Amino acid sequence: MTAENWQSTACILCECNCGIEVRLGGEDGRRFERIRGDKAHPASKGYTCEKALRLDHYQNGRSGRILSPLRRRPDGSFEEIDWDTAIAEIAERLLAVKEAAGPEVGGEAIFYYGGGGQGNHLGGGYGSALLRAVGGRFRSSALAQEKTGEFWVNHHMLGTMVRADFEHAEVAVFVGKNPWQSHSIPHARTTLKEIARDPGRSLVVIDPRRTETAELADFHLQVRPGTDAWLLAALAGVIVQEDLVAHRWLADHAADVEETLEALAAVPVAEYCARSGVDESLVRAAARRIAGATGGVAVFEDLGVQMNRHSTLVSWLEKLVWVLTGNFGRPGAQYSPSSLVDITAGGKIRGKTPVVGMPLISGLVPCNVIAEEILTDHPARYRAMIVESANPAHSLADSKRFREALAALDLVVVIDVAMTETARLAHYVLPASTQYEKWEATFFNFEFPRNVFHLRAPLLAPPPGPLPEPEIHARLVEALGVVTEEDLAPLREAVTHGRAAFAAAFFAATADAGGARRRGRGDTPHPPGNPTLGAVAPVVLYRTLGPTLPDGAAAAAVLWAAAHKCAQANPAGVRRAGFTGEGVLAGEQLFEAILAGRSGVVITDDEYDESWRRVRTPDGLVHVTIPELVDELRGLAAEPADPDPEWPFVLSAGERRSFTANTIMRDPTWRKRDPSGALRVSPGDAVRLGLVDGGRARLSTRRGGGEVTLEVDDRMQDGHLSLPNGLGLDHPAEDGHTVVTGLAPNELTSASDRDPFAGTPWHKHVPARLEPVA
Repeated sequence: MTAENWQSTACILCECNCGIEVRLGGEDGRRFERIRGDKAHPASKGYTCEKALRLDHYQNGRSGRILSPLRRRPDGSFEEIDWDTAIAEIAERLLAVKEAAGPEVGGEAIFYYGGGGQGNHLGGGYGSALLRAVGGRFRSSALAQEKTGEFWVNHHMLGTMVRADFEHAEVAVFVGKNPWQSHSIPHARTTLKEIARDPGRSLVVIDPRRTETAELADFHLQVRPGTDAWLLAALAGVIVQEDLVAHRWLADHAADVEETLEALAAVPVAEYCARSGVDESLVRAAARRIAGATGGVAVFEDLGVQMNRHSTLVSWLEKLVWVLTGNFGRPGAQYSPSSLVDITAGGKIRGKTPVVGMPLISGLVPCNVIAEEILTDHPARYRAMIVESANPAHSLADSKRFREALAALDLVVVIDVAMTETARLAHYVLPASTQYEKWEATFFNFEFPRNVFHLRAPLLAPPPGPLPEPEIHARLVEALGVVTEEDLAPLREAVTHGRAAFAAAFFAATADAGGARRRGRGDTPHPPGNPTLGAVAPVVLYRTLGPTLPDGAAAAAVLWAAAHKCAQANPAGVRRAGFTGEGVLAGEQLFEAILAGRSGVVITDDEYDESWRRVRTPDGLVHVTIPELVDELRGLAAEPADPDPEWPFVLSAGERRSFTANTIMRDPTWRKRDPSGALRVSPGDAVRLGLVDGGRARLSTRRGGGEVTLEVDDRMQDGHLSLPNGLGLDHPAEDGHTVVTGLAPNELTSASDRDPFAGTPWHKHVPARLEPVA
């Protein structure tokens, strides 16, 4: 094999999307014969973990791939149909749903879920256009069962998202986070080992299990499952009560401080440490180490607390630890990254759900209320659902009830690569190209100071049948009659005269009816355009600008507008990244670099002060107090501590391990270890119940149960159980029969167990029983 056989792309199994190189081979030239880290990638620089090396199992494994549009028959089976039939029938049925919902509800009865996984985000921009084309506004994604509580807290405190600079931090703090397995930071394992072996740096881990990261830690606060709020209240309480607060920094940079300081001064530290199961002296030592760091404190919270009790309160308390010690906007501390596309949507509440009345944080419906929004006779209920590149029947809480909800809908359309658990319940299934058969990208771009965006070129042509999601959405929008050739003809003509002419024509054509959109020089508004075209602007770009892009990169057309927005919002950072053109030229240069950069491109090169310029509070200060959460903090003292004796265990449903990933990896043979997805249990509990390593047991919760294989793990606490993510998927065996490997975590969870503010689930705190198999 020659060097020319290696092609640059990226891993798609976690948010880091590390750059990789793939060498294709096999009889048909479609096998991923070898995979290695891409040293030319400006973020990962050749780093990758073991999971990426198994990606041939995604592209070529036994997954139940769909190669033709499918329509469900009355008996529940599926028949193949052609694309024209599928698009026409779906468009007709979407319009029928609008009509049945009545004029007051209309397209708001159509609900959109998904829009991409860890590295499959381009289609989501076009899916948003489809939702607007039908007059809908309600949508959700995996972010709404993980991150919206933190988004809301960030919005209140800073008006912007935050991440942490672990590369330069003196003290690194991980809360409900095991980056050794879940990554999320650049070069995770290398960075962790560098911190651990440097005597001048410290690692603090808050986790109920002695994880791989915790084993490296200087301070492992091994919290009792579900008591993170009490532990973090104690940690912040020590900072206040021992006067470790950065008073001068707060005076210069913060507002609304006093009420929070008073609440933390009243925290009974010893009592809360005892309740959380962590020695008080260790908590005080960790607080002093954090407060005493002069080289920056970097903090990362993740699903261990974001899918747990008091999750939004925990997000606030975690941020108080670094705010009260002055760790924002300087090296080794928290920062606010630039973005090409802001997936957080600012964390604002943008209305409420029509039935349950839950807040739409970042415009997203909380996943745990979707079934309630459907299973009702409320006139504003959701009546149809479009699911793109997602598997909510498996990944959302209480799968049984979610299946009931899908069955109650008038129309379910699934766009996906494989016949997922959700696709089996759909009326129509539309086959998509895999992530390595199309132009694709991730919007999880959070690096700092040099932020990186990677537009990935296809490695392979798709087989006959599947289409990329942008093409599917464009065809549906056109079938709905929202965009016509007459609308697009002037833009097709304009693009032949260059992008400057196209830009003027595009923004004029898509400007809102009041001419409020302002472009170019000064504040002169464009004349009124067609607001309908503006609503579906991604599809307009795809059909007009898209065909002119090199190498068939039409799906990247939506990035043209994003590149210009990035250049306008971050002119200094874009200039330092090497895009020095004046005005719109910088955006054009950035877009051209994105198109050409097979290993990714640095889009902004920031200075640390840039984080302060991104703070979006009215006065530019960090607002410390959130009244609703102060009230919840004060209520912790009165909350009962003892578990329900009927359910003596706490189950963490969905632990990330060496060979677990999201549900795009359906072929279980990709796992080199733990192929059946064992339930981890402590040695003490195993002895008490008469269980053995490798044996079988019955796991039960209030919502379901099943038999599991056991792994006796001395890193587990007594009373704590852990089940991996990504298990319980059906897939075709070698003989063609469908089989299921492992127990699906959400057969055990309840949608009613959720955070009161954000509605996020308590997957990491599921009351459970464990019994020997008779």
